Amino acid sequence: MSRATADTTPGGETAADGEISAGGESAAVGAAAGEERFLRTGFPLRRLLSRPELGSVVGAIAVFCCFALVADGFLRASSLGTVLYASSTIGIMAVPVALLMIGGEFDLSAGVLVTSSALLSSMFSYQMTANVWVGVGVSLLVTLAIGAFNGIMLARTRLPSFIVTLGTFLMLTGMNLGFTKLISGTVSTRTIADMEGFAGARALFASTFTVGGVHLKVTVVWWLALVALGSWILLRTRAGNWIFAVGGNERAARAVGVPVARTKTGLYMGVALGAWICGQHLLFSYDVVQSGEGVGNELIYIIAAVIGGCLITGGHGSAVGSAVGALLFGMTSKGIVFAEWNPDWFKFFLGAMLLLATLLNTWVRRRAEAVK
Repeated sequence: MSRATADTTPGGETAADGEISAGGESAAVGAAAGEERFLRTGFPLRRLLSRPELGSVVGAIAVFCCFALVADGFLRASSLGTVLYASSTIGIMAVPVALLMIGGEFDLSAGVLVTSSALLSSMFSYQMTANVWVGVGVSLLVTLAIGAFNGIMLARTRLPSFIVTLGTFLMLTGMNLGFTKLISGTVSTRTIADMEGFAGARALFASTFTVGGVHLKVTVVWWLALVALGSWILLRTRAGNWIFAVGGNERAARAVGVPVARTKTGLYMGVALGAWICGQHLLFSYDVVQSGEGVGNELIYIIAAVIGGCLITGGHGSAVGSAVGALLFGMTSKGIVFAEWNPDWFKFFLGAMLLLATLLNTWVRRRAEAVK
């Protein structure tokens, strides 16, 4: 027998109280962690059928082949760069949103938080006549604080994440518009392109580089880095076990000592980090920010995560799947343009993909449970 170290979370809970059997936590949490970890042995077909991103990969291949056949310009290098850029701006947020959904929660404030982050950087830098990096740093701190607020409120009040983040969404929407009008007198910020540090910040958040004749935005690098980081957290760290556990069965996870409130707060702060990256890209790409942007984008992030294999009920999904879901979104949105179809049909295809992906993910989940 061994005593676990007590760990108090923002929700006032204790990570472990008293004696637990050696290996008890890992056994219980591992059972809740799901398909990401348990299928390391067995037949390759069984492992393949249990991958949460299987449906999105099949869908992405089908969409790619479709547009490659019907759209003459879809396979051009310039088109590839456009598709990857559209995918990356969704994918940067889809990764942390996917991890949050695996943990069993939602964040309806994710879209407007991107705009809030950009507004903070711009207005603080302009009003304080400081180096833009000061505004970027302040924006990071405030954005992470908003993410922590969502997680702590969830833990303290025990309200559904839908209600908590809907409240944050409405507050941020009003603050974005109210503060922008109060400070600048209009609904957009003033340009900071002539301020010290702007060129360096643009290079980090909004630059373009060329690989093999394809012009790529730096957001693609941010996206791939977040996918790698998210996969490492889920598959190689104790925190990954905790994420799957709280999403699969929160009560059981808490019973074996998982710091549920701390885990969920960390996930909300992860979403805030993604929003900060996207917000800085938005600001340094266009110099100014419209205060009303971002509303509705939170649904796109959730759709990308669901298409990528995340279940609405939590406990199942992957970072790679969210990346494939974002890629599928990018291919569809730009492929319709390249094929010269009526863009009014885009949301129809998006809804159809969402339904098909949800049905396929449910089937994959059942197959995974059958081979346990």
